[in-house]
Amino acid sequence: MSSIIEGYNYDIFISYRQKDNKYDGWVTEFVDNLKKELEATFKEEISVYFDINPHDGLLETHDVDESLKEKLKCLVFIPIISRTYCDPKSFAWDHEFKAFVEQDSQDQFGLKVKLPNGNVATRVLPVRIHDLDTSDIKSCEKALGGVLRGVEFIYKSSGVNRPLRSKEDNPNDNLNKTFYRDQINKVALAIKEVISGLKKEPIESFSERKETTILDGNPLIKEKSIIVLPFENISPDPDQDYFSDGLTEEIITDLSHIHDLLVISRSSAMTFKGTKKKISEIVREVNVHYVLEGSVRKAGNNLRITAQLIDGINDSHIWAEKYSGTLDDIFDIQEKVSRVITDALKIKLSPEDKKKIHERSIDNAFAYDRYLRAYAEILSWSKERIRLGLKLMEEGIEITGPNAIIYAGIALAYFQFVNIGIDQEENFRKSEEYIQKALEINPDLPEAHFVYGNIFMLSNPHKAIKHYNKAYKSKPSPELIQWFSWCCFLVGKSDLAVSLIDQYFRLDPLNTVYHTASKGLIHFMTGHFDLAMPLLSEACKFAPEASMWQLWKALALLYNGKITETIEFISNAVNEPWEDSISGFLVFLKYALKGDAEKMERVLTTDDLIKLLQADCQYSWHMASICSYINDRDKSLEWLENAVNRGFIHYKMLNEYDPLLENIRGEERFKKLMDRVKHEWENFEI
Repeated sequence: MSSIIEGYNYDIFISYRQKDNKYDGWVTEFVDNLKKELEATFKEEISVYFDINPHDGLLETHDVDESLKEKLKCLVFIPIISRTYCDPKSFAWDHEFKAFVEQDSQDQFGLKVKLPNGNVATRVLPVRIHDLDTSDIKSCEKALGGVLRGVEFIYKSSGVNRPLRSKEDNPNDNLNKTFYRDQINKVALAIKEVISGLKKEPIESFSERKETTILDGNPLIKEKSIIVLPFENISPDPDQDYFSDGLTEEIITDLSHIHDLLVISRSSAMTFKGTKKKISEIVREVNVHYVLEGSVRKAGNNLRITAQLIDGINDSHIWAEKYSGTLDDIFDIQEKVSRVITDALKIKLSPEDKKKIHERSIDNAFAYDRYLRAYAEILSWSKERIRLGLKLMEEGIEITGPNAIIYAGIALAYFQFVNIGIDQEENFRKSEEYIQKALEINPDLPEAHFVYGNIFMLSNPHKAIKHYNKAYKSKPSPELIQWFSWCCFLVGKSDLAVSLIDQYFRLDPLNTVYHTASKGLIHFMTGHFDLAMPLLSEACKFAPEASMWQLWKALALLYNGKITETIEFISNAVNEPWEDSISGFLVFLKYALKGDAEKMERVLTTDDLIKLLQADCQYSWHMASICSYINDRDKSLEWLENAVNRGFIHYKMLNEYDPLLENIRGEERFKKLMDRVKHEWENFEI
């Protein structure tokens, strides 16, 4: 039977290990039920390749590779992921899973497809029947080039972790609260979305396709993608590093404004500073096609800059140039370099692109260096580092006078103080004050709208998203994408949140802390608390002093039922008296789990903590969950109502995923609140 799209042999290929079907025929039953569900989902007949003996059917030609090449020519690949599937010695893993990813990455559609709703999915739809070890998850994600997502068929209760059965004895005892019939339906609907997306995507031959290139089996490389390596300081004075770094950042900023070009972020690019890695190694690490490298020699007021553009795929030089001038010429030189790159890559600039490349946010190299150093400090979750960042920003203003982008940076510093719970009212007022100063100078400044989005995210995610959208359309920076994605989680738009995080991974591929944390938060906010725990614990190791990651590690432990470990972790990580409100919240959680009502009340007498909990929809949700867990139902419902009033409408988290809310789900107030949340969630548009 052929596919519903011409040129393919099957619509669906089912991949599994034979022993996962031996015990009770689980895979055979799954396929039979899926076929019935597909009949009720599609008007056309959907073809499914399922080899009941996976060691026989693929050997019809006595040539495994040749046989697979034809049978894997399908639209959707469904691997049945078990504890033993992700094994390099497994036939299914090596000859089917990896082979499909490699083969179909190069066909007319590629591995990823844009769905009718605007989200992006891969043509691999994993069906998980067991919890996986972290190493297995990493193997899957490395092969796929993205986060492992799919449909779970796992039954879990105390001491049990097995495939979910179609006729479950006690379905309500499943800790995940998933039902076999619902999961079958989810698989069929996911297949329909992918095939609908493929039908709408224009078909072109691979030889004509110019958007992507394959590099040694790594994830797809966008044809127009570049990393700007840190320009080498060859000045007599080694202290001039700030100048060469500033030049690097300005070129990255210029190129980032071009919508047709993927530009690796500064934080990832700077990891190569001082290294002697080959170009071929670098392009593999960051998954790009082109590399710009150069050097700066500064002596007094005189400059000499060299730059060369390299094709990283074949290690060939495309263009090289030397520029001489004075400090007054530096921004003109930067603009020339950016324009030469766009010409070399045959990128057509829009009038808006040209305008943004020509604009200069800070026209003093030393002030710009202060700004760059400050920004990295402010984005941390450390009180001392934020203070240092604020000091550097203020030094920049002393040099430039009124400046929109530096005002936005100062506003971000004050906001970060609010975010970790330090002098919230005063710092919130100062943050808004500096945002207004920035917008008076430049009403469209993306950095200002980014901070405004952060401010509103605490109390009104709906308004926050409008500001994030405005900033995103102008400058989709990695840090903006991080916050934008989190705001999408708060309003229950998980698909869009994950899509944004996928984009962030491409822009900032070497930011280990945020990659680990982002994957952990994806798993947490989609109800996979077991998968979230090792990742959030690892993120906390990378930044042990940051109270934000301490919080998420504690929550991951709690949601996995590790109460003793949660208490021990908080006791070791947080001092009393605490320095910020997040730490205060962790102390409250510790005493709640210990059942110490007197100390819980004492913690809640702290004004800053109460203000944080009341004003922030996320922390109101956390409080509701904790109060439900200790069976204080009235308090739980009060906090949950406050969370919803302030914009937390993640319906699936509240109604399905969060196990701590189980004690209030039978309450009439909860049911009425969920009716409201569902309505707002379904009708919320971004």
